Amino acid sequence: MAPSPTQKTIVVGAGPVGCLAALYAATRGEDVEIYELRGDLRDPSVTPLNFTKSINLALSERGINAMRHANRPGLLDSILRDTIPMHGRMIHSASSSGQPTEESQAYDAHGRFIRAADRGALNARLLDELETMPNVKFFFHHKLAGADFKRKRAWFEHKSASNAETRETMREIEVKFDFLVGADGAHSSVRYHLMKYTRMDYKQSYIDTLWCEFHIPPLTTFTDPEFRLSPHHLHIWPGNTFMFIAIPSTDKSFTCTLFLQSSKFAELDEKPETIEEFFRANFPGVTPNLITPADLISQYKSNPHLPLISITCTPYHYTDAAVILGDAAHAMVPFYGQGMNAGLEDVRVLYSHLDAHKDRAVALEAYTTERTPDAAAISAMAQANYKEMSADVKSTVYLARKRVEEWLSTNIPWLGWATQYSRVSFGNERYSVVQESAGQQARVLRNVVFAFGGGVLGTVAWWAIRSRRVWRGLGLGR
Repeated sequence: MAPSPTQKTIVVGAGPVGCLAALYAATRGEDVEIYELRGDLRDPSVTPLNFTKSINLALSERGINAMRHANRPGLLDSILRDTIPMHGRMIHSASSSGQPTEESQAYDAHGRFIRAADRGALNARLLDELETMPNVKFFFHHKLAGADFKRKRAWFEHKSASNAETRETMREIEVKFDFLVGADGAHSSVRYHLMKYTRMDYKQSYIDTLWCEFHIPPLTTFTDPEFRLSPHHLHIWPGNTFMFIAIPSTDKSFTCTLFLQSSKFAELDEKPETIEEFFRANFPGVTPNLITPADLISQYKSNPHLPLISITCTPYHYTDAAVILGDAAHAMVPFYGQGMNAGLEDVRVLYSHLDAHKDRAVALEAYTTERTPDAAAISAMAQANYKEMSADVKSTVYLARKRVEEWLSTNIPWLGWATQYSRVSFGNERYSVVQESAGQQARVLRNVVFAFGGGVLGTVAWWAIRSRRVWRGLGLGR
């Protein structure tokens, strides 16, 4: 009997999610071809779509677990070596005398942490790993122009790197496939063509907040450069309806992001001379301590002010022919640090179904059924977390609830009580289950307070404030 032909899987999009999907397919013996609109993302001159070159991300358990299941010896360790542990948030504000102050809020009562990761370095490491595999081929500068998912054909426009914008240099190629994976981002071409074959429910929305990147350089010393802030925290300057954050980089710098309403950006655009005063008034210590006024204004003017989009759709697949993953299926706002982690987890969940079902159409149906409510849940939680980061982190009520939940988790573990953040960031529980559990816990706490009156809330608030002082005195909570 002749051996069965090897399955050909094509992956559209060579970002982290697409690369991980290609790794999963290739380790299962499939012939894999990766098509990418841009050039080789390891080239420093190639900027990821919708990102600046230095974008930093929060890598947490879901993303780590997905890469662990790729079963590539040494891959995960090499990626984690280039990350920085972040044990909590550092909340920046001003004292009554106007001096900058900071306060640490640990992420987890059990000492678990997330990691700051450079998106470009992570992407490059995955591409390097794929390049070692003989059954993987790369096709950069290839734009998906069309697809026939019934006949399993796709058409790509190939552009030469030196004449990428010259239409005359383009040529179209036809590619046959057995299975197509779309991981080509929020403005996915695969999703666009998939809509022609399946009745896809689709919604996209923008929030009234733009983001702009800034950079805090390392502190220059006579020996090696040093961090200007604690490297093991996500730094937040909360402004109630806006905020400024800073994430550490391995070169001792910080990648920062201003999240601000579009109308406020317009005001600063119209009067750039007010940028410095806006930062001094709202983000104590940023300028001149961390970024010089001149550099602050220069970065504000030169870096783009970009929108934040949320996308939901379903189904994610068509028969046994194609599926979409990551932002192509569920772009979300970045306030939970789960966008990339959710996309990487998509890959693990998808291949768990493909491994469990001989019929790929059945596997893809199961994947859509499982992942759609999970994507909706984390998208909603990410939207809600903006308020927590920009305002609630300064609230006594928020801190009281956090301390109560952490105490219950630590001292009465059989209750199964945990904060929503811990469930999302340090476990692999389905997002929809996390959302439901967090809602149940919130209702229990509200009912207890309602039943026993304000005395309980006052006692809890006092205890939370006291414990903050004790923890800080002991040097804990970092």
